[in-house]
Amino acid sequence: MPFSPTKRQKKTVMGAGAVVLLAGLNAPAAVGFAEEQYHDYKISQPGYKKQYGSWSTVDVPKEYRTNAIHAALLHTGKVLIVAGSGNSQKNFDAGTFDTILWNPADDSFKKIATPEDFFCSGHTQLADGRLLVAGGTARYEVLDGAVTRAGGLMRVKNESPDKEVTLKKGTRFRSPSGAEYVSRFDVKIPKAKRKFDIAYTKSGAMKPWKTKVQAAEERVFVEAVQEGPGPVAKKQAQYEIVGLEGKDADNVYGLTEKIDMEKQDFQGIRAAYEFDPVAEKYIPVDPMAKARWYPTLVTLQDGKVLAVSGLDEVGVVDPGDNEIYDPSTKKWKKGPFRYFPTYPALFLTKGGKLFYPASNAGYGPAEKGREPGLWDLEKNTFDKVPGLEDMDQTETSASLLLPPAQDQKVMILGGGGVGESEKATARTAVIDLKEDDPAFKTGPQLPQGTRYLNSVIMPDDSVFTSGGSYDYRGRGASNILKAQFYVPSEDRFRTAAEPTVGRNYHSEALLLPDGRVATFGSDSLFGDKDNTKLGKFEQRMEVYTPPYLYRGKESRPQLTDGPREPDAKGRATFKSPAPDKIVKARLMRPSAVTHTTDVEQRSIALDMAKTKDSVTVTVPKDRTLVPPGWYMVFGVDGEGTPSEAQWIHVEK
Repeated sequence: MPFSPTKRQKKTVMGAGAVVLLAGLNAPAAVGFAEEQYHDYKISQPGYKKQYGSWSTVDVPKEYRTNAIHAALLHTGKVLIVAGSGNSQKNFDAGTFDTILWNPADDSFKKIATPEDFFCSGHTQLADGRLLVAGGTARYEVLDGAVTRAGGLMRVKNESPDKEVTLKKGTRFRSPSGAEYVSRFDVKIPKAKRKFDIAYTKSGAMKPWKTKVQAAEERVFVEAVQEGPGPVAKKQAQYEIVGLEGKDADNVYGLTEKIDMEKQDFQGIRAAYEFDPVAEKYIPVDPMAKARWYPTLVTLQDGKVLAVSGLDEVGVVDPGDNEIYDPSTKKWKKGPFRYFPTYPALFLTKGGKLFYPASNAGYGPAEKGREPGLWDLEKNTFDKVPGLEDMDQTETSASLLLPPAQDQKVMILGGGGVGESEKATARTAVIDLKEDDPAFKTGPQLPQGTRYLNSVIMPDDSVFTSGGSYDYRGRGASNILKAQFYVPSEDRFRTAAEPTVGRNYHSEALLLPDGRVATFGSDSLFGDKDNTKLGKFEQRMEVYTPPYLYRGKESRPQLTDGPREPDAKGRATFKSPAPDKIVKARLMRPSAVTHTTDVEQRSIALDMAKTKDSVTVTVPKDRTLVPPGWYMVFGVDGEGTPSEAQWIHVEK
């Protein structure tokens, strides 16, 4: 049909035509405005959208706008957006913790009561469809120069084998010199352990038993009651606990090696909750043994969850005390010991090993835990893999298990130097874990060095990547308003429409059941190119509509009525008005993403059988390939256009 411009488009074209005149009048601001108008006109054209897709912002009512730190797609089709205190000291001090539930089907919103500060927690999809959320913030950081009270780690000892002791927040510890320090959190110290020493005489007779007591120990962060450097303590000392008397005073005491005025890092919490998508509320479960801030949670093949890394209750990176959560008992147990920097990307691979591509989100020394490899949880061995370029720039990188998951290829994209480094790499690399001696092979370059790149697996087996910045936290107005698709079968990128909202630190992106991509958040350190104005958290939500959704609704494949679970042979049959259009089917796990880390998303190729009005798919039985949980089923036509998703539950 011939194109007939609207009144607005005519005005836009006129404005674009005025560029020549304005240029002659030496009016660069007006020229820029006219060029922007022409750009808006160009990207609104059907031909452009069909080739590159389009972006639109979601109209979020003011009362539901929040600092999106975490986002997870639930099997109800709704998206859980978790802010906690949202990187706001003011919100933290006020105990104002946010969670918003967004329904993309009608753009409705709901506030969810949030019992803890889940800011920088970990989360993962459980086998029954609940979302496990664990860890978060106990205390915000205090930077060098801003510390007014000496603080540090207090090791609290209990030598009584008969009595556990709970010390409430605000408990005071007194040093030998009389200086007092106050605890900032509750701490429970278990009973001491009795040990029996058995010895024998030379003749073989057993000597009388000797009983020894091994003191129990817990840790808590303390601050000096008095401001200033006076209470700084650089030597190990024993501290009495104010208010304890008699045997309790003898048995329970504090030990510390250093209390100083240095920077105090964020501190984690032990709390764990399951979010119920049907009841739409958080349900408490047993807390973790270790406090964690910036942890990774990953669901294993048996439906249990491994929690790894994080800053502990005194702001120190966990040395490797990992934990495993059992959803059937709601309890945690000790996991295999291994160190990782915070928010490490860990992908479940066929056979049950976890692959670490070296992607992580921050805290930890530059020389430790930065090499990629395969982690065997049963043997607790870690086999390093070679070939990755720019090894000093894996922090804030994106990574994912490429589609389809049967190929067992993992990709890493972009990244930056450790901490507040200015470094950013355009490097991508792919490793084939099916090879006898797997090694990374360098892939196509990103348009430029990029940190905080969001990467989303699409139903057509492409990977949609968008946003990021080329400097730490968008410093120097370094947000990158670019998007592209990586095509694994061709090992190349193709251009996508440009987003209008910049995304860097604390941003997320995930696939929606209708085939679109939603993006959230961004937390620039500064708001201008000269780094003179503090940045503001980006609360706008933007949704990307891919080119495949501009090929006409009438031609889009359809999957309709079907079961909620596969049968004993893994089969599920869905109605379809035109099965012949569907050339492949994909089983896609919903995302749970934060800090460019999304270890949940994966796409599994399904075998298909078709009749004149139905499509039957078969889900693989290998739970290391298909971890238990809820999945989206997409039927895809020959042009790559997917159906709307049907949800199906894969049991253990």
